[in-house]
Amino acid sequence: MNIAIVHDYFIQLGGAEKVAEELYCMFPESSLFATVALPDCLPPRLAGVPIRTSWMQKLPRMKERFRFYFPFYPLGVSGLDLSKYDLVISSSSAYAKGVRTRHDAIHVCYCHTPTRWIWNYQDYSRRESFGPVKHAILPVLIECLKHWDKGASRQPDHFVANSQTVAARIQKTYQRSAQVIHPPIDIDRFRASSEREDYYVVLSRLVGYKRIDLAVRACTQLGRNLLVLGDGPDRKVLEEMAGPSVKFLGRVSDSDVEHYVSRCRGLLFPGEEDFGMAPLEVAAAGRPTIAYRAGGAVETIVEGVTGAFFDELTPECLADAIERFEKMEWSPATLRLHAERFSTPVFQERLLEFLRRVGAPVETFVPFSGTPANTAFPVAHLA
Repeated sequence: MNIAIVHDYFIQLGGAEKVAEELYCMFPESSLFATVALPDCLPPRLAGVPIRTSWMQKLPRMKERFRFYFPFYPLGVSGLDLSKYDLVISSSSAYAKGVRTRHDAIHVCYCHTPTRWIWNYQDYSRRESFGPVKHAILPVLIECLKHWDKGASRQPDHFVANSQTVAARIQKTYQRSAQVIHPPIDIDRFRASSEREDYYVVLSRLVGYKRIDLAVRACTQLGRNLLVLGDGPDRKVLEEMAGPSVKFLGRVSDSDVEHYVSRCRGLLFPGEEDFGMAPLEVAAAGRPTIAYRAGGAVETIVEGVTGAFFDELTPECLADAIERFEKMEWSPATLRLHAERFSTPVFQERLLEFLRRVGAPVETFVPFSGTPANTAFPVAHLA
């Protein structure tokens, strides 16, 4: 079989890019496609991998302007030539599901969410500072994109969702059923530490819907130390509202993430996420999470065992949860055991079983020579 992995775009680093990385590493003889791939926005194991991009790769200042180019991504996706591929796996939170495949090919879409800012435009527009011209033009473009997105949702033969929350959204938005397979968590990257330091962490891109403002305000209000690991367009606004106990470290190395996570009091996870890998990564390091009770967090956090919840999107409610959390005891061994249920091998096994079920003749695992030194994990080949 000829296999293609198609990701929306590599223009930022997040959970979706980790999934695309793992899909390619499972099938290293496949071809990897994306509308755009910026070299400094690639997951580590994709560095040096040939990525077939669309004409959009040549658009100027893509890193700064990728949001402004949103009307063009459907055209970019439609220009990707997948005619020779027997199996296409798209990794999509926006456009990749709309790729055109050969009529007898199998197209499986791993859907991170239906396109959030299209289908939740009112919430999105309230958080952004749009001028009158954008307020007039954007609703028209959004309606056009909704029409395209509905049509694109008919392209995959099968949907896989990263959580029950997303499966429900796929059913509601596209009227398509989806098999739930949780994304892979690289638990071996994290180790528990016997050292404990007096700070909480946020591990996130700094964008509005993730509600990092709640964590910043709550920790400022309580005088709790908070380290914000990550960067994004909201950083300046967040820094302006932060008190002296909140520090912004920007994008840090993997080794620094592992260091800070393993020694923290806990992770603050204040937004409604489609799934959310961070609480499980932190659990692999033996540390608990305080999360908003919604979205994927309710599937991955066991209240009182691996974390605590708060129920209203206000700094006061999060602050109250922090104070409750600090009176509780947490078992690093139990947290680690919980994270193992979402490990990379579990993801691989479930995805391969699903592919076999839908007609892809998956053979046995073999080692992938492209794995970083001293790291072994199974990959699959198709006959």
